[in-house]
Amino acid sequence: MKFSQFLKTRGATATIFMGIFYAIAMLGIFLPGYTAIPGNIDKLPIAIVNDDAGEYGAKIADQLQENLPFKEIETDLTNKQALNDLEHNDLALVVHIPETFSADMQKGEVSSSIDFTVNEAGATVVSSSMNSIVTEINNQLSTQFSQQTAQGVLMNFNVPEEQAAELAKKIETAYVGNVVTINEVPDGMHNNMLPMFLTMAGYTGAMIGAMQLVAAFKESHGKASKTRLFSYVQLTALLVAVVSSVFAMGLTYLINEPSGDLFFSLVGQQILNYMVCFNFTAIVIFLIGEGGMILNLPILLIQTLANGATMSRDMMYLPYEWMSHISPMYYSVQAYFANLYGSISPSPYIWSMVTVGAVALLINIAIVAFIHKPMPIEVAETENVKNATEITV
Repeated sequence: MKFSQFLKTRGATATIFMGIFYAIAMLGIFLPGYTAIPGNIDKLPIAIVNDDAGEYGAKIADQLQENLPFKEIETDLTNKQALNDLEHNDLALVVHIPETFSADMQKGEVSSSIDFTVNEAGATVVSSSMNSIVTEINNQLSTQFSQQTAQGVLMNFNVPEEQAAELAKKIETAYVGNVVTINEVPDGMHNNMLPMFLTMAGYTGAMIGAMQLVAAFKESHGKASKTRLFSYVQLTALLVAVVSSVFAMGLTYLINEPSGDLFFSLVGQQILNYMVCFNFTAIVIFLIGEGGMILNLPILLIQTLANGATMSRDMMYLPYEWMSHISPMYYSVQAYFANLYGSISPSPYIWSMVTVGAVALLINIAIVAFIHKPMPIEVAETENVKNATEITV
């Protein structure tokens, strides 16, 4: 066989096609998707809560609204409402000007501060970007208020040394920005990315498992009814989900050491994650066979951006945002953030996963019921008996 003939074989042509296809698919999905960072930072919603009745609070609130690089700034929320929205990642930052801010600044007896609250239990880019922006805001405000205090000091030349030292201290401490972090994530990138890694481990395993088990389903046609074979596929997937989830959590506890109280809830979510992803990825394989993997991999790549671990929905371009609403990965990642690091219930995300999984399961049942043609079991059994007889003779 010549090399040119070998290149025409099914395996070689498939390899060439897949190499080109996935290079285009991966770069075509990742590169446009990641241009949202930091380009779409201005789409993140924040809140400015001004409880100060004095002139300083109003001026600061107006300055922040004019200068902050955000298109959506809520100003009509109470601090309690804003913090609740922050807990649910409906806001990226809450700026709170306390009611005593102006009075403190005028007295000059104590440092005045504005609270900047950030939620770490969410998309990595959001929390890191908010921290950078808050640092810049605090530097500007500190300079501004120090200058105002200095103007008053300059009017008091020829003062005793001790009094001069006290005035200098007032200049330094006129304003102190108070950065508040809720739902702190332990140090280490492996902790930040744990919700995504757990989700992807289940998803990729389920995707490969769907390809193998659907192939086994088709190979077993005629050996049992479609209903029984389909139930075997689901039971096998559940068995794999349980075993793989126990191993996944064992490794997670060995490396990341989350709270022991979370063990059973985390295992339960990982089992659910596997089953939902299994049925989600099995749809195209039940429809078009092993070739469905060509579609499943780009769908997986899109979800790595649309799962909310790196950027929030507010930052995503429309195709990725649309995918996040039907993506099992998005709801799994958000549930893990809430469960591992948050102070809110993961239940809404869990139920969303259940809904996605139930819809996917119903679609697979419909495909098997109406598209897959049944092979008479009697024919298959007769052929097996005939073959056995021939071998015996």
